[in-house]
Amino acid sequence: MNTKRILAAAAVAAIAAGGGVLAGHWVRGGDVSEAGEAPVAQSAVAQLWSAAVTNADGKPQSLALYKGRPMVVNFWASWCGPCVEEMPTLAKLHDEYSKKGIQFVGLGVDSGKNVKTFLQKVPVDYPIYVTGFGGADLARAFGNNAGGLPFTVVIDAKGNVRATKLGEIRADELKRTLDAL
Repeated sequence: MNTKRILAAAAVAAIAAGGGVLAGHWVRGGDVSEAGEAPVAQSAVAQLWSAAVTNADGKPQSLALYKGRPMVVNFWASWCGPCVEEMPTLAKLHDEYSKKGIQFVGLGVDSGKNVKTFLQKVPVDYPIYVTGFGGADLARAFGNNAGGLPFTVVIDAKGNVRATKLGEIRADELKRTLDAL
């Protein structure tokens, strides 16, 4: 377990230093088929709706209840410095954009115990779910091949991936993406 954390921390550090291909840049849409859908992204969204997640107390939850709503999905972990740094920004943006119908969701790629302890210290006003380390596979489905955190995905109301970002978000950049939904 400690080895996984050390490797994950090293990956985050490499990404923060610019080592990731996508680090620090929003990636828009994706390769679009004639039907107007990005096949890989559509598959990832389907995986999101069926993902096995729990709340911080370990009770099974379903992300499918968010179908049909524009969403910001943020993959994070309690041991990830940049993840913790961006949470206040995400909370402020959630407050602003929830009035416009945009749902923010945090997916903790961490243990339930760590997420629960973190949320007791740092309250967050948008839903936080626990994916465990399997959340890294879900993030990879959205194109996070580096496996780094934080990783943010913007999905429109039709279930299309509009943008992804590996690394800490900047409010102005995320606002531009959300205003275009």
